[in-house]
Amino acid sequence: MLASDSLSALGNKAAKGKFSSTMPLEDGSRIAVIGAGPAGSMFSYFFRKMASTVALDVEVDLYEPRQFCMRGPAGCNHCGGIVSESLVQRLATEGIALPNDVVQRGIETYTLHMDVGDVEIETPLQERRIAAIFRGNGPRNSEPSDTRSFDGYLQELAREKGANLVQRVVTGIKREGDTMRVVCADGFSDSYDLVVMACGINSRLEEDVQDALGGFKRPVNTKAFVCEFKLGKEVIQKQLGPSMHVFLLDIPRLEFAALIPKNDYATLCLLGHDIDEELMDRFFSSPEVRNCFPGGEVPTHVCHCYPRINTSTAKPAYADRLVMIGDTGTTRLFKDGIGAAYRTAKAAARTVVFHGVAAEDFKKYYWPLCRRMHQDNLIGKFVFAVASLIQRTRFARRGVIRMTRIEQAQSARPRRMSEVLWDLFTGSASYRDVFIRTLHPKYIGHLIWNLAAGNLLRKNNTDHKDVSNTGGTHGIH
Repeated sequence: MLASDSLSALGNKAAKGKFSSTMPLEDGSRIAVIGAGPAGSMFSYFFRKMASTVALDVEVDLYEPRQFCMRGPAGCNHCGGIVSESLVQRLATEGIALPNDVVQRGIETYTLHMDVGDVEIETPLQERRIAAIFRGNGPRNSEPSDTRSFDGYLQELAREKGANLVQRVVTGIKREGDTMRVVCADGFSDSYDLVVMACGINSRLEEDVQDALGGFKRPVNTKAFVCEFKLGKEVIQKQLGPSMHVFLLDIPRLEFAALIPKNDYATLCLLGHDIDEELMDRFFSSPEVRNCFPGGEVPTHVCHCYPRINTSTAKPAYADRLVMIGDTGTTRLFKDGIGAAYRTAKAAARTVVFHGVAAEDFKKYYWPLCRRMHQDNLIGKFVFAVASLIQRTRFARRGVIRMTRIEQAQSARPRRMSEVLWDLFTGSASYRDVFIRTLHPKYIGHLIWNLAAGNLLRKNNTDHKDVSNTGGTHGIH
C-alpha cells in the first residue's frame, strides 16, 4: 500500500470511529444545507475542506432559491453589509481573502453623531481593513456594475470545494427513521443523513422545525429597518467620506443607527426594539441625520426592508441529524452577524467531520460555542442598557463626546473611550471585553473628569451668555 493510501485509510478511520459517535458520517453520506448565505456557504466550504483532510467522501447539497448576482429583492439578504477588520483577518487565514470587486468601499473611520456634537474616531492602530459590502448585487433598479455580491462570492467558494447548488425553496423538514427528508415547494424531496439549517430567522421554516421537535425554542427576535439611498460617488465622498456614520440619539426604542457609504449608494440601518413609522419619523427629522445629506434634506430611499433580527439563542440549536447555524441558531446581539455566521459554521463543520451528527455530538462539541455567544449577549444587553442611559442623559452625552474628542486630538495618550466605542460599533471585540475595559480605574477616572469638566464649562459659558444677554452690564454697575 502506498504511503498516501495509508494516510487516507488512517484519516478515514479517525473520522468514522475515533470519538465513538453513535451517528458518524461515512463515505456516501449526504448533507443538506438550507440557505447559501454566509453561514450556509461557509459551513459547506469548511466541511468540504476538513473532510478532504481525512479522506471522507460526503455529498453536500446547498439549497438556495435566490440568485445573489441579481439586484434588488431577488438577490437581497437584508443586511447593512459591514465586515469588521478582525473578521477580514480571520477569513484571510482561512483562505477567504475578499477580492477588490466584492468590497464596495473601505471604511477608515467612524463618525459618532449626538445632539451635543460629533467626533470622528480613527481605527485602532491605524488599521484600514473594514469592508462595506452588498450581500446581494445592489439595490432595486440599480445599474449593473463591476462589483460582486459578498454572499455570491462565498457561495462560489463552496461550489469550488465541491458543494452542489440546488436552486429550490425548502418548505419542510421531516424525520424518517435514520434519515431526514427535505421537502421543497415544487414537490421535490430528498433524504439526507444531516440537515444544516442556515436559513436565518426571516424564513418560516423554523416554525416547521419547532412543530417537529419537542422542546425546541426559537430565538427571540425584533424588527429592524434597512434602506438604500442613491447619492452618487461624488456626493458620498463629499458628505460621508470613507467613514461610517453612527447615531446615538435620544429616541425611545432606538439602540443604534448607522449610515454606511458604499459606491453610489449609502445604506442606513436602524436597530432597536420593533422599529416603526413613529420611530423612523423622529430619526429622519433629527438635525444630526439631516446634516449628513445634501442641503439638509433626506432623499427618498430607493429600496427598503424590515428584516427581523434575533436577540437570543435557539434552545437547543441541534437534534439528531440536525444543526442550526448563523442567525437560525445564534448570533451577536445587534452586531457582527457575519462574524457569528463564520464561527458557528466552522464549529458545526468541525463537529460533523471529526465527531458525528448525533445530538450528543453537537451538545458536546458545538453547543459550548453557542452558549458562550449567548452569555456574551447577556452582557451585551447590559452594555446597551448603559448606552441607552447615556443616550437619554444630556449630562452623560457631553462627557462622552468631550472625552472622545480629547483622545482623538492627542494621539500619544491612551484612547480608552474611543476603543470602547469602536468595538461597540464594529463588534470587533466581545461584549465581555468591552465591559471589562469600562471598569478600568483610569477609564472611570477620565470619564468622571470629563463629565464634570464638560458640564461645568458649558454651565459657565451659558451663565456668561445669560449675563451678557440680559442686562449684564447693568448688573456689573
